[in-house]
Amino acid sequence: MNNTLFTALAVLIISVSTTLPQAKAQGTSADYARAQQISGQYRNTVFRDKVTPHWVDDHQFWYRVELKDGQQDYLWVDAKAGTRESLFDLPELATELSKNSGKDITAGKIKLDKIFRDKETGLITFKEKSQIYEWDNAKSSLKSIEKHSFQEQKTTGYSNQRFGQRPQHKSPDGRYEAFTRDFNLYLRDLDEQEEIPLTTDATEEHYYTDRVYWSPDSSHLMALKTRKGETHTVYLVESSPKDQVQPKLLQHNYLKPGDEIALIKPHLFRPDWHAEVKIDDTLFENPWSIKQIRWAEDSSQFTFLYNQRGHQTMRVVAVDAKTGNVKAIIDETTDSFIEYNYKTWAYYLDDTHEILWASERDGWNHLYLIDANTGEVKNQITKGDWIVRNVEYVDIANRRILFRCSGIYAEQDPYYSHYAWINFDGTNLIKLTAGNGTHEIEYSPNKDYCIVRYSRVDKAPTTELRSMKTGELICTLEEADTSKLEKTGWKPPQRFAAKARDGKTDIYGVIWRPSNFDASKTYPVIEKIYAGPHGSFVPKSFRTVHSVQQLVELGFIVVQCDGMGTSNRSKAFQAVSHKNLGDSGFPDRILWMQAAAKQHPEMDISNVGIYGGSAGGQSSLRALLAFGDFYKVAVSDCGCHDNRMDKIWWNEQYMGWPIGPHYDEQSNVTNAHKLEGKLMLVVGELDKNVDPASTMQVVNALVKANKDFDLIVMPGVGHGAMGTRYAKRRAYDFFVRNILKVEPRGKEN
Repeated sequence: MNNTLFTALAVLIISVSTTLPQAKAQGTSADYARAQQISGQYRNTVFRDKVTPHWVDDHQFWYRVELKDGQQDYLWVDAKAGTRESLFDLPELATELSKNSGKDITAGKIKLDKIFRDKETGLITFKEKSQIYEWDNAKSSLKSIEKHSFQEQKTTGYSNQRFGQRPQHKSPDGRYEAFTRDFNLYLRDLDEQEEIPLTTDATEEHYYTDRVYWSPDSSHLMALKTRKGETHTVYLVESSPKDQVQPKLLQHNYLKPGDEIALIKPHLFRPDWHAEVKIDDTLFENPWSIKQIRWAEDSSQFTFLYNQRGHQTMRVVAVDAKTGNVKAIIDETTDSFIEYNYKTWAYYLDDTHEILWASERDGWNHLYLIDANTGEVKNQITKGDWIVRNVEYVDIANRRILFRCSGIYAEQDPYYSHYAWINFDGTNLIKLTAGNGTHEIEYSPNKDYCIVRYSRVDKAPTTELRSMKTGELICTLEEADTSKLEKTGWKPPQRFAAKARDGKTDIYGVIWRPSNFDASKTYPVIEKIYAGPHGSFVPKSFRTVHSVQQLVELGFIVVQCDGMGTSNRSKAFQAVSHKNLGDSGFPDRILWMQAAAKQHPEMDISNVGIYGGSAGGQSSLRALLAFGDFYKVAVSDCGCHDNRMDKIWWNEQYMGWPIGPHYDEQSNVTNAHKLEGKLMLVVGELDKNVDPASTMQVVNALVKANKDFDLIVMPGVGHGAMGTRYAKRRAYDFFVRNILKVEPRGKEN
């Protein structure tokens, strides 16, 4: 080779090596060892992050806080005065306690309880082990005492009991007792000791239950009649039982989409007539459920909440006791689905004949005040481009509502939880929380004050004391101390947002990087997915270690985001999933990762992996079948791969009823022949949540299509098999082999 050519090649090699990202040794024994140690490394490294209040009266409390280096502090808070101060010089107290007990007691090991500070004298009484003491701060003196009058006030949350009535067998006037015999409904006249048959046509297939509801004046009785539904038996084989050599055959009833369900309907009776008052069931002809059964206080009517199968119609139905006439007080309908498990809420105000009602009718989950007589909306209570997550308390006397919400601060992540008051008429919205993070709240015994704790994935908790009346900040109780955590090299996950498929809506997610991250290197990306429409799943609060951390430490960047089709945003955002679970938000997820990689070139999205369990198992396989041009490697754990094979309630809620062609079109079984890339299936043989046959039907389809894949069946394991040590290790090894292209725990170069 001549010198000129040699020089040219040398220059080319140097140029390439300095402009291309350096590949990092990953998936090594050292990486695996670090991954195993990561949780322990960060344990007990955050301080001042928890406040457990011990209320001594309606405005004063004490709490203990842990400090770094094994130290602690006891603090006294007067909410009325807005003060927070340390109770003791703990080293001095430790010295005196040591003298008194004859034992060596250090300041960091003192455990005190039943603390009370006298406002007049400043003397502090407390219990240490079994002994009661009195401490004088001014004199640093300690003495034992015999009596201690302080009783700690218990704090309880708000509760509401205005949703429905319990069934009862005896009439309120004590004359009758209802019971069933041979599937029919009877009355026992307790005065005459006479049995009266109210029905004679019931059968084993269509029978009355003992769920009966008497009107307050005992003039009427409502009973539920059930038409028996289908029994769908799922069989499981326990291959390796602990108590015998031979396998066991197990079975359980497990309804699936399209199955015939039990049909429960109300029937009205007049005890004095010994007969039924016929009612027309047109407005509740096909119930998924009949709930919140309530008699009016004047016994003029009973109402119930009717959820129609298919979950596109929900009604509050009223039945006139005298005539049997039926009307819909509230008639909620939608073209997609009503989220009956997580967003339905009704609260009955009998004295004013009103109903508080949650609805997404304006496109966001909000509260409405309904006239219980006419069904007319008196006014919308909450409104705006944000949602009510749940109602904490209804203050009937002052006609206001305490609720948890998300998105109420437009400048913040719309998933963060906040708390607020609002009047029934929609006025006087008072926000109790304001921090840029997601909030937890705890109330004082008399509900005048609240202790608020908020954090983000990248911000340790702040704890505040606020007024429940005005939301005013009284004082900051604690700012978490993360200095010890940061010395370990810990780095917080990164929050990231990018536009969805519509080019307008922000998609929010989180990016995790290894603790030995080097910005000059590139790292392949793995997505953790769960796209169930019933919730949102990206973590929002602070943790030192997340479940993805071990995988991250093997040399990956792991991401998670909530795409369209998930909950806790607008109705339109969630409705993308209607009859469309196969979508799983992938168009948004891919755009989000592409935007993240553009901003952060260390993210290599040329060979993206994905994993998830249950609905996430369905989605992770779907990624390879429908979006194989982007996703290359998947681990699918206990997936509900065909929505016809999974539990009835969850799948009919989102995929709809009756069963349509979209069930087949979006099935991973139907589409198994489209598999490209590397797939590992994981399933527990005793999964009672998702029928394990769903995974085996995918296996069958892949075999018929002559596709290569890995399969791990975990004997004796139920739902979430990847949570076992063995399956998790195999899944991580699978990613290392097929994304990093090295043998797990291989020798470092």
